[in-house]
Amino acid sequence: MDIAKQKDILRREARERRAALNAAAPDAAWRVAENFLAKIPFEKNSIIAGYIAAHDELDPAELIAALRARGHAIALPRVAAKRAPLEFHRWEKNASAAKGAHGVLEAAPRWPPVKPDVLLVPLAAFDDEGYRLGYGGGYYDRSLLALRAMGPVLAVGLAYDGQRIADLPHDDRDEKLDWVVTEKCVRTFA
Repeated sequence: MDIAKQKDILRREARERRAALNAAAPDAAWRVAENFLAKIPFEKNSIIAGYIAAHDELDPAELIAALRARGHAIALPRVAAKRAPLEFHRWEKNASAAKGAHGVLEAAPRWPPVKPDVLLVPLAAFDDEGYRLGYGGGYYDRSLLALRAMGPVLAVGLAYDGQRIADLPHDDRDEKLDWVVTEKCVRTFA
């Protein structure tokens, strides 16, 4: 079976598992925020790119609020074109996000563009090597590749601990995460 088919099967299973984990851990987002702030090394004036949770993704809203309170600029991604890297735009506190092409809330195109220093990454699953299983569009992999070509960027997956799969299929288009933060622990892949 080729990698794409393996990923499709794993993606369906991972979404079902994530829905159950979301229902079983109502305080997970708060615990992830605590773990991130206590363990992830990043500069004081870093621009942090987050996301607005969709479906049963781990919600980074509490973490984003805490990072804002500490003076960090916050950005949101935007799908500007199919098969292209995401664009990142500064998200002012009271600005309303726009509904994107895939039905998720994202940055409005009129917001100022920025290059994030830290990228909070949603995922369906992650493995022990730092690979993530996304949703099949390749947007975060292309974005990480492009951002890393411009300079350092810290990629941090946010997940429920139960989203871990020992070994995910991957190829040369898959970008590794630097860290994964869950409600139970922080893992590094550096």
